[in-house]
Amino acid sequence: DFILELDVKTESTLTNSGIQVRSHYDPVGHEGKGKVYGKQCEIDPSDRKWTGGIYDEGRRDWLYPLELHAQAKDAWKNGQFNHIKVECIGNSMKTWINGVAAAYVVDTLDAQGFIGLQVHAIDNEAQAGKKIFFKNIRIKTTGLQPQAFAKGVYVANLQSNSLTPYEKGDGWKLLFDGKSNAGWHSASSSTFPTKGWKIEGGKLSVIGATGGEATNGGDIVTDKLYGAFDLSFEFRMSKGANSGVKYFVTLDEKTKGSAIGLEYQVLDDAVHPDAKLGRDGDRTLASLYDLITAKKQPRFVHPIGDWNTGRIIVYPNNHVEHYLNGIKVLEYERGSKEFRDLVAISKYKIWKDFGEAKEGHILLQDHGFDVDFRSLKIKELK
Repeated sequence: DFILELDVKTESTLTNSGIQVRSHYDPVGHEGKGKVYGKQCEIDPSDRKWTGGIYDEGRRDWLYPLELHAQAKDAWKNGQFNHIKVECIGNSMKTWINGVAAAYVVDTLDAQGFIGLQVHAIDNEAQAGKKIFFKNIRIKTTGLQPQAFAKGVYVANLQSNSLTPYEKGDGWKLLFDGKSNAGWHSASSSTFPTKGWKIEGGKLSVIGATGGEATNGGDIVTDKLYGAFDLSFEFRMSKGANSGVKYFVTLDEKTKGSAIGLEYQVLDDAVHPDAKLGRDGDRTLASLYDLITAKKQPRFVHPIGDWNTGRIIVYPNNHVEHYLNGIKVLEYERGSKEFRDLVAISKYKIWKDFGEAKEGHILLQDHGFDVDFRSLKIKELK
């Protein structure tokens, strides 16, 4: 455990660097050239502005892209020394840039390791020889007192189905306790399905069947209704899988298949045929199903069999955002003319005022494929 503080300046916006913490060296990595791996406080003076974000060098890639806390992106000032603070206490890692809270990750890997200052590879000759300056590097390892973190910052909590005291104080609640179906019931009855779903090993799982909509266990919904909210969830797909997380589900339509609602699509884009249907890819992973296509970068889509993190934010003013693995992939205004125009050319055009309910259930879809969910947490927004 430690608190590290230092001042950093980059010579160019073309440069990238980072501060490795609790890190390790693999001498046989990179074909015998050696490889450093472990968590890193990013230094990114480019237009992306991710300084203070948390990256897992040589291992899991991005843990906390600064898209998750965009308000901190302007804390770094190019052309001058910037004060960086990194706090690693217990399983928590927090970063501050010039006194502005930036990123917060909770992780069980790496209780200890070295601290490193990164010399980054170059992508082109224009980056060659550009300098990064570090000074006033100091560390505290005893008598540590965690600094209070700014309120309202999203926490990337990698300890499954758990909330930190900070998250609880910020209004987050678990939708799944990791061991029971408490808080959920069937979309077609008042009880939890007796088949088609299982709870095991901290996972809430759809059991694969025919590949049809709601033909086995059927969809499940939260007991509680939600209006404006911030919802985060992890999901793991089997090959060819199809599922979804729906919101503003009222169950008023009494459909035989999957219940009607706005849907964050969960799909194996490479294998499932639905990826090629609809319009312009609006049925692909993380899209607003049949309405708006998610703009994804391949490096931020984790492979089949690995866990992905989805996030849906519905603000009180009806602005909505979808995220995949910390990257915003789409946004829209619920109830706007543009939204209604999209509904009018979609499969939902037959439903009056589709997607515009004041509140509704959160739904996990049974589409007949093996899909696991965990770490479902929600914060109601006022």
